[in-house]
Amino acid sequence: MKKHKVSYKLKVFSVKKVSRIAAKREISYEIKLASKLILDELCFNWNKARLEEEINESIDSNDKEKFLKLSKKYQLYSWEH
Repeated sequence: MKKHKVSYKLKVFSVKKVSRIAAKREISYEIKLASKLILDELCFNWNKARLEEEINESIDSNDKEKFLKLSKKYQLYSWEH
């Protein structure tokens, strides 16, 4: 099992003038990375779906200029490995 980094912060409260130690466990790098990748994937998929809807609307309304503009933006979402 990996070791987790724990930091301690000393806080002074003026109500009773008692020092307390609050332990704070930091989130591991793997969890931070995984959550960032999931959020990036969700944003990518949402933006791609929204752009596809706009392209379909421009096709339905026969707006060629809007279609060409949106299709250039869509090229960034359709690259292959």
